Amino acid sequence: MPSKKRWSQRVTETSDALTLDEGVFTREPRAIALSLKRSAERSKRRKSTPYRSAMSMLTFYANRAGRTLPPSKRRKIDAAKQELRRLYRKTPTATKRKAAKRRVARKRDRGR
Repeated sequence: MPSKKRWSQRVTETSDALTLDEGVFTREPRAIALSLKRSAERSKRRKSTPYRSAMSMLTFYANRAGRTLPPSKRRKIDAAKQELRRLYRKTPTATKRKAAKRRVARKRDRGR
């Protein structure tokens, strides 16, 4: 019977989304992003777009490590996310602008 202790490791290794290169998260942010992009685009098992699959694997890695992830590694993962956005020509600013507009509208409405 398989151990339930390392379920996140099993998910990372046998994920339907991607087949990851060995030691992918130990590299520099650009190398991480390029490796995830390459894996996502080659994968025949993913259920979403390559960008979403690659980004979700980065997020999964960061979330599973939780508080045990050192700040330097967290910065590296965040930089890899930014690099992945650049590689796929995605901008997080559109979402941030919408959130800022909602905050301004709520503030305005409270003042009335």
